[in-house]
Amino acid sequence: MAKNNELRETYYESIIKQGYSRRDFMKFATYIAAYMGLENSMVGQVAKSLETTHRVPVIWEHFQECTCCSESFIRSDHPIVADIILDKISLDYTLTLMAASGHQAEAAKQATMEKYKGEYILCVEGSVPMGDDGNYCCIGGRSAKDLLIESAAGAKAIIAWGSCATNGCVQAARPNPTNATPIHKIIKNKPIIRVPGCPPIGEVMAGVIVHLVTFGRLPELDRLGRPKAFYAKRVHDSCYRRPYYDAGLFAETFDDKNAKDGYCLYKLGCKGPMTYNSCGTIKWNNGVSYPIQSGHGCIGCSEANFWDNGPFYERLTKVPGLHEEGLADDIGKVGAGILAGGLAVHAIAANISKRKELTSRINRGISNEKNIDS
Repeated sequence: MAKNNELRETYYESIIKQGYSRRDFMKFATYIAAYMGLENSMVGQVAKSLETTHRVPVIWEHFQECTCCSESFIRSDHPIVADIILDKISLDYTLTLMAASGHQAEAAKQATMEKYKGEYILCVEGSVPMGDDGNYCCIGGRSAKDLLIESAAGAKAIIAWGSCATNGCVQAARPNPTNATPIHKIIKNKPIIRVPGCPPIGEVMAGVIVHLVTFGRLPELDRLGRPKAFYAKRVHDSCYRRPYYDAGLFAETFDDKNAKDGYCLYKLGCKGPMTYNSCGTIKWNNGVSYPIQSGHGCIGCSEANFWDNGPFYERLTKVPGLHEEGLADDIGKVGAGILAGGLAVHAIAANISKRKELTSRINRGISNEKNIDS
């Protein structure tokens, strides 16, 4: 391992060689630490790890998918994510981004697996078809199943990118003709980080890799194997339209006045109340927006079986985890009832106040008249 490290640069050395300044490097360390949910005091540890850690080789396999995860990663807000962490430092093999192809590409992968056995990270994008002995997806004459098992054998850890690799996505939707299968149901003897989404946010993907580099271990995961730093809260919890949900104010159509005024999209099928992701906090397109902010409800793409969880534009009637809050319709009715009751109470109180004021004026008038007469 020491010999291998001698041949590799540290992340910092590679960053500086690519023309970035020390200031750029520290901005990146601060930026990525914030996205990982770390305190300011941890920025120094992130920077030190990137300064002293030799690059971790990455093999990135593509199976049944549309490559949207790779596309999301390379469009991350910070240039170092795409230019350094992914493309110029870590990536030893990926059919999508590497210059080599065919036998040269496969030879590069084999060399990495042999030279860095037990050290490299295996990233998997796409589901694996188990039907017809794996023949629905073949690369270089070999099935995706065989390639996955071979690549996973010497991996230190596996990152399953996107909903295809974590839950099967659209390929696994009923009737699932290829028997598309997520990675964790095939590989049982390796630690697996599941990063769902169609696709995941680029900064989330970068944060997962930097966490592995910085701390040398997997990030804290939830019961489904997702990093808690990015999947601990529902989209609903960080949605700027949430106050309208609580008040029972909803858009009825996508082009009505309520929708234009930013009312809640629950009645139009928004799956935010049952979807765990950080879309509302990290956002997309350099932190500019995310689907709900663009006027479209969440389709729940980071949840298992989201293609089979009902039509995208049909509202949910039973939302897991919302029993304490009640359903949106009930909230609306209660909110309307409270509002009506409040208005009635206010009206009664106002009338009583006015009556007292009138009585007082009448009494003062009578008193003044008596004084004048006397």
